[in-house]
Amino acid sequence: MCKQKGEIDVNKNALFQLSIAMTIFGSIGFFSTFTGLPAIELVWVRCICAAVFLIMAWIVSGRFKSEKWNRKELIYIACCGMTNVCNWVFLFKAFERTSITIAITLYHLAPIIVLVMGSLFFKEKKTKLMYVSMLVCFIGTLSIIGTDGVRFASESWRGIVYSIIAACFYAATMLLGKSITKTSVYATTFIQMVIGLIVLLPFIHFNNYQAIDTSQWMYVTVTGVIHTGIVYFLFFNSIRHLPTTVVSSMVFVDPTVAILLDVFFGNVYLRWLQLFGILCIFIGLFYSLKASSHIASITEENYITRTGKVRKQ
Repeated sequence: MCKQKGEIDVNKNALFQLSIAMTIFGSIGFFSTFTGLPAIELVWVRCICAAVFLIMAWIVSGRFKSEKWNRKELIYIACCGMTNVCNWVFLFKAFERTSITIAITLYHLAPIIVLVMGSLFFKEKKTKLMYVSMLVCFIGTLSIIGTDGVRFASESWRGIVYSIIAACFYAATMLLGKSITKTSVYATTFIQMVIGLIVLLPFIHFNNYQAIDTSQWMYVTVTGVIHTGIVYFLFFNSIRHLPTTVVSSMVFVDPTVAILLDVFFGNVYLRWLQLFGILCIFIGLFYSLKASSHIASITEENYITRTGKVRKQ
């Protein structure tokens, strides 16, 4: 059967895997609060679990045999590793000090930060819709902070700041990742995890691992094995078979799950102004992704017009 114009061919199995991965990842904040571990020690466990799972997947996939190594890319991968581990540390620090709902919402400002950085440093094309989306997200951020909520010494304020710092590091990771094209995602992320292990090692207090009980170790194990290892495997195994537009749309799954868990089980209380801010950020994020997809489709059409070929995914 011929596809209609604009119809997207979606691999249902890959979409299911990605949905499961994003849903599981959405509960990471909820589980992390029960581990009893500080942010740095918890991230270190995640790095170990992710490294083990990814090297196994790398070997099983057979990609290690045909891996292409590039010295310049290795520098980008190393930088990605450092920004990614900082992203994780500050996100978990945010979970410790403010509600998961606020932390995860502000964390998802990362795509907007990428748009801003791309406009400033890479002169990337922007539409009016993108600028409006940025403005809406900025209003949302101010609303979440609140006019009467700025108390610099408070734990909640620190959590808000940590969330925004985490989003900045996440955005930096995405921007650096754009320059990595030859190395497989398995090798790239495995190296990043190893770098994370090395970078965090001097700051690890191993007595923190001895201070937690059996039930807390269960949550640590779930966070490391399921939320990191299995999620990474499902994520990387699925995105290779899905259009970019579909992958981008799934960005809303994990914050939705995180917020629902926080509302029903975390006894979170939000002011109306903060609820308005969360809505603004989600609306701004949705339209920024829509505008980005539109630009990408125009670029692809121009490429096909010039060359008569379709880009390889």
